Amino acid sequence: MTKGLSFTSLAVFIATLAAAPLFAQSTPYFQGKTILLIQGREPGGTGALRVQAAIPFIKKYIPGEPIIVTQFMPGGGGRKATNYIYRNAKPDGLTFGNVGSGLVANAVLSSTGVEYDMDKLIYLGASNSTAQYVFGTNAKVGTDTLEKLRARPGLRIGAQTVGHDIYINDRLFSWLIGLKDPRFVTGYSGPEIDLAMERGEVDGRANIPDTILQRSPEHIEKKLMNYHAIIQIPKEDRHPHPTFNKLPELETFARADKERKIMTMFRTFRLVGSPYILPPGTPTEIVKIYRDAMRKTFKDPAFLKEFKKLSADDATPLLPEAQEKAIKDIPRESEVIALFNKLAGSEPLPLR
Repeated sequence: MTKGLSFTSLAVFIATLAAAPLFAQSTPYFQGKTILLIQGREPGGTGALRVQAAIPFIKKYIPGEPIIVTQFMPGGGGRKATNYIYRNAKPDGLTFGNVGSGLVANAVLSSTGVEYDMDKLIYLGASNSTAQYVFGTNAKVGTDTLEKLRARPGLRIGAQTVGHDIYINDRLFSWLIGLKDPRFVTGYSGPEIDLAMERGEVDGRANIPDTILQRSPEHIEKKLMNYHAIIQIPKEDRHPHPTFNKLPELETFARADKERKIMTMFRTFRLVGSPYILPPGTPTEIVKIYRDAMRKTFKDPAFLKEFKKLSADDATPLLPEAQEKAIKDIPRESEVIALFNKLAGSEPLPLR
């Protein structure tokens, strides 16, 4: 009996060891391993520089300090890389990704080529999340009040291409402020829109306040532009500059629930930043290691300094849980999605 019990106990002990998670062992799971970080972009751009700033710190805060190597996988505004993470990457923690905010927009709007379920991906946060956009018109046009702006028919609004971020901003501002028969003139780069206004080719545009302050400070100093409204992401995040922080927030012009949902959708598309993601099915222990590493990275003063050095901008981290919640709460109604697609497209602005 004693021998039988001893044998049984030994068998149970061995089985328990075999079933025990790797994370209960003394050697860190990631020690001596190489992690592949797939980026959904071309090398050399701002997004790649943001990730470059983070890699040494992510490595530092993952127990075992694994090697992290990058593979660039451009295509479809991040769709190719996200599809790969979702469909092909093993959920063992040795592959994760970083893609642009198009990950969420493409999925919600049912864009062609989306082969992933965004609700099954595992989110690790982002180093960039806040944003502001303002809408302004050339002072020569004489639209220095909202009343004059709304009364002026056929204002020519400059943008890059249909579907571009600034183009969508142009359309949102024009729609909610209530411009009369605006015309959207595309085919410019960002700086070329400003030149087109100087030449009298366009009358107004949406832009990023920090871009104006850095690239065109004379627009403010010499009062060359009249600014009418601002989009703040998040909504409560006021811009510090006095020219912009007193502007009405665009959502205050909304008159219906569907219009407020459009603004929530647009904000979330930008708020999620450039998400770090893991494939579905990644074990809870691995997810916790990554999320802890990302939280520590985003709080590290040395990372914030390196981020500023490489990207010429301040980091605005979004933590994993907040990112996950924002994506979960985004409006999904078919009516709202159809309306957003009309606003982002080339059709006339929808009636309100």
